[in-house]
Amino acid sequence: MDESIFKDYEDEIQALEEEIRLLTEEYENIQQESAFFSDEDILKAIKSLQTEPQGETKGHVSLSDLKTQLESLEADLSFLMEFTGFHFTSHSKKTVEKTPNRTVQKHRLSGKCHSLPFQLEFQLLEMQNNEKVSSVVSDLSIIMESREDSNVSKFVSRTEEQGDLLTFFRSLSTYAEWYEHRRYTFLHFK
Repeated sequence: MDESIFKDYEDEIQALEEEIRLLTEEYENIQQESAFFSDEDILKAIKSLQTEPQGETKGHVSLSDLKTQLESLEADLSFLMEFTGFHFTSHSKKTVEKTPNRTVQKHRLSGKCHSLPFQLEFQLLEMQNNEKVSSVVSDLSIIMESREDSNVSKFVSRTEEQGDLLTFFRSLSTYAEWYEHRRYTFLHFK
């Protein structure tokens, strides 16, 4: 009977250790993400939290204000999706390596640009020197249906070699927009 009690305690200890490990990892990710904000941004956020809106109790935000903010954010997001044509469906981030001056994260991103689906996988190396943070994209993998166009396959291969995400998104946006125009034009003549 004593052995079963010890076994239960050992199981509980292992579960708590696992929970501590996960919480520590989450805390480190949050700390790392907060490193991107300047001191000025942090002070502005603190001041905005310290100022108490009129007519509300301290620390509470009214439900109507939250709804208004949510509607505003949804409108902004909708505008950006219409303006750029990008609709992101999923994103995941996993920290692969973390040291005080260096962090390596693996990202997975999928979505559509107009009607063209895409998936990206890449590693992001972030190095911090003093107060400057530099980022490098590596191991870029782009999965995209190239349809009938071989130029898209060539572009994807070249972009993967260069690891240039900005060029990829700019070019994909332009290509997908004109792809839609061509598709509608050909449908009109059929």
